[in-house]
Amino acid sequence: MPKGIEYLRRKLATKKPRADLRYRYYEMKKYAPAIDTTMPRELKTMISVMGWCTAAVDNLADRLIFREFRNDDVDIAYILKKNNQDILFDAAVLGALITSCDFAYIREGTEVPAIEIISGCDATGVMDMSTHLLTEGYAVLERDQKSGKPLLEAYFTPDSTTFFPAGEEPYTLPAPGGVIGLVPIVHRPDAKREFGRSRISRACMSYQDGAIQAVRKSEIAAFFYSYPQRYALGFDTEDGFDRWRASMSAMLTIGRDEDGALPQLGQFPQQSMAPYTDHLRMFAGLFAGETGLTLEDMGFPLANPSSPEAIKAAHDVLRLKARKAQRSFSSSFRNVAYTAVCIRDKLHYDRDVVAELKPTWEPIFEPSATQYGMIGDAIFKINTASPGYIGPETIYDMTGIAPEGGAVSGGEGGHNAGALAGYFEDLPGESEE
Repeated sequence: MPKGIEYLRRKLATKKPRADLRYRYYEMKKYAPAIDTTMPRELKTMISVMGWCTAAVDNLADRLIFREFRNDDVDIAYILKKNNQDILFDAAVLGALITSCDFAYIREGTEVPAIEIISGCDATGVMDMSTHLLTEGYAVLERDQKSGKPLLEAYFTPDSTTFFPAGEEPYTLPAPGGVIGLVPIVHRPDAKREFGRSRISRACMSYQDGAIQAVRKSEIAAFFYSYPQRYALGFDTEDGFDRWRASMSAMLTIGRDEDGALPQLGQFPQQSMAPYTDHLRMFAGLFAGETGLTLEDMGFPLANPSSPEAIKAAHDVLRLKARKAQRSFSSSFRNVAYTAVCIRDKLHYDRDVVAELKPTWEPIFEPSATQYGMIGDAIFKINTASPGYIGPETIYDMTGIAPEGGAVSGGEGGHNAGALAGYFEDLPGESEE
């Protein structure tokens, strides 16, 4: 039973504030308020920003580079090529890491289906947990830049798509291929959160807010560190003592008082910045542990430069998170390919048509020159013991070095009609046209 557009509007209204909040953290537009009650009012308005949440997202997103679909019998490569594949998937990965889920909006185009990435702030739906496709969806396709009010909404069902222009009558178009043209691209889904989890967790936001407070306090302390407080005993407050000259002058002449005694001058102990640095380092360690980064990634460089092998070993947790993200996105990208093929051919295929599609990714860490030699030795020994066990495709995945002539996947001239000819014969009730 469909839940309807009103239900989905309410659902998006409840999820959008949290997605917008995470985007503000990523864009470094979320300012942590001052919580110290002893801080002067003038200093509470001091703005301090940090890019730790940005670094947490970018460090993972920059390592998730989608390469191609292997075993491409449906010619999805041509559709992706016409839709700027490099920008398309990079935008989808980045947005999904921030909001936990972005959406691919797929519609009919002039030559091939057009694919557009919609932020998780502007779309939602009801998910089929077995396929991770939507049974119905809702998206705000256009918003007013100033007020944020929707100018064009769309409600998706397997049979049709209804558009709601602001101030105009809604209109309905049939769904080509009998599929919903809104596909979720999810980061780390599970049984409780089918739309995934954001890379910017609650802990990340809390640690960054704490670090901003530490930076703000250190900036205030820096004023007293730069200009240490001094004191003078034995002066009459009305004797014209120039406090500014006493603080800044390199040479100060002080005469005796009426009784012939010299005033006593002194300086309070200078404040140390070390406690604030340690406090900030503590938050950096907590944030690094939450995200799989290192203290070097957080702006605390080590004394000795690390080798490529040491850097890779230090980022082992990040590597595991990247592998998990690749598995999640691979399933979502396969769903994008399935929907695009159905819309292109205007036929409702079974999902088995993309069962053999294998999404491939660039190596998470590029091997160093030393590692290339070690990989070569390992491949030689394995293939000597079991001839042909490791082939060019596996070497390509391990090293990121394409074989001579480059990797070939899919067609270059358009839809490969012959690739699906055998599939039509197995579909009951489907036409071969």
